[in-house]
Amino acid sequence: MGDTAQPDAVLPDLEAVMDAAWPAPDREVSGGWVLRAAGGVTQRANSIWPRSEPQGTGDERLAALRDARSWYRGRRLPVIFQVFDTPGSAALNAVLDAEGFTRQSETLVMVRAADTVPGGGTTADAGSGLEIAEQPSAEWLDLWWSVDGRGGAEELETARAILSGCPSLYALVRDDGGQPAAVGRLALVPGTAGSWGGLYCMATRPEARRRGYAARVQEALFREGAARGMAGYWLLVMASNTAARELYSRAGFHEVSRHYYRQERPKRHLTGC
Repeated sequence: MGDTAQPDAVLPDLEAVMDAAWPAPDREVSGGWVLRAAGGVTQRANSIWPRSEPQGTGDERLAALRDARSWYRGRRLPVIFQVFDTPGSAALNAVLDAEGFTRQSETLVMVRAADTVPGGGTTADAGSGLEIAEQPSAEWLDLWWSVDGRGGAEELETARAILSGCPSLYALVRDDGGQPAAVGRLALVPGTAGSWGGLYCMATRPEARRRGYAARVQEALFREGAARGMAGYWLLVMASNTAARELYSRAGFHEVSRHYYRQERPKRHLTGC
C-alpha cells in the first residue's frame, strides 16, 4: 500500500463510523467481534467486523471463530470477515488463511476535506431536476436497486431498513425528460464524528452515464454537507471500479485505507462495498 495513511490519521474511529453509516439490523458483540447480519443483503451488513481481537492465545481466536460459525449457521449465512489491510490484522489473517477463507472484493476507503477544490477547479451547478430529501423516495430506491441491488422486494425492504438506520440525505437528479438519472446518499452519523459525512449509494442509470449526472449528485451532497458545517467526507469504492475511482479522484478524494472480505465456503455471490 505504499505510504497510504491509516484510517485514524484522517478521521478518528473511521471503522466505527462506517459501521454506523451502514448498520446491520441483526448484530451481536462476541469476544470483541461484531457479528452482523441482514439476510444476505450486501457483504458489509453480513460480515464480522473484528472491532477488537480476542485476548490470549490463538486457541481463543479459534474459539471465537467457532462461536461465529454457529451464529451465522443459525441464520443460514456464510461466515465473512471485513478485514482492513493493516499490520494489526496480520494475526487474524493468518488464522483465516489457515482455515481456507477466500480474499475478495478489495475495497478502497477514500476521504476528502470539505475545503478541497476538485482538480478541474469547477463545481457542478445544481440546475433543475435536482431533489434532496431526508428519506429515499420510491424513484430513488428503484434507480439505486436497479444498479446495485441483488434480489427482489424482500431484499429491497431489508436494504431500506439498513438505509434508515442512520440519518441521511438522499439526492436524485433527473434527465431532460424528467426521468431519474442518478442518485446518491450522504450518511450523517450522529456523535463525535458528526462533522464528517459518508458518501454512499452513488448510482447512475446505464444509458445516462458519462453525462455529468453523477457529478451533479456528488456536488449537491457536498453543498448540503457544507451547509451543515461538515469537515470532510469519506466513501467506499471497489478497487476494480476504475470509472468510479476516477470520478472521486477528480472530486478531491484520496485513498487512506482499504479492506477485503474474507469468506468461508461461499454459497452465493454478495456484492457491494
